[in-house]
Amino acid sequence: QVQLVESGGGSVQAGGSLRLSCESSGYTFIGNCMGWFRQVPGKERERVAGIYAGAGTIYYADSVKGRITISQDKAKNTVYLQMNSLKPEDTAMYYCAACHEFLDSGSWHREYNSWGQGTQVTVSS
Repeated sequence: QVQLVESGGGSVQAGGSLRLSCESSGYTFIGNCMGWFRQVPGKERERVAGIYAGAGTIYYADSVKGRITISQDKAKNTVYLQMNSLKPEDTAMYYCAACHEFLDSGSWHREYNSWGQGTQVTVSS
């Protein structure tokens, strides 16, 4: 497991932008398999974005597609989540999670094995 630390959350008005960062203190480059999730109290955790080098895919939830971009800086071992045109419904605790990809029966699978502590995003109308 690696230690992940999120930062960049805060309070913004609707239409504003935030850039979340997820930095790892480990030696393994986390950008090969990483997901961003969010959770509101009382609701299920939602995966909003992910980058998966093994499968060669980048994932965005429909709820954020076109407004959010996931990127990585290998030199800094950091993964970012750029969020634009924020809406009040984006208010949540955001978590990054490092994962391990593997092939099974010809399909890619992933296991999330390290989670950050979360960073709060609050969007006011």
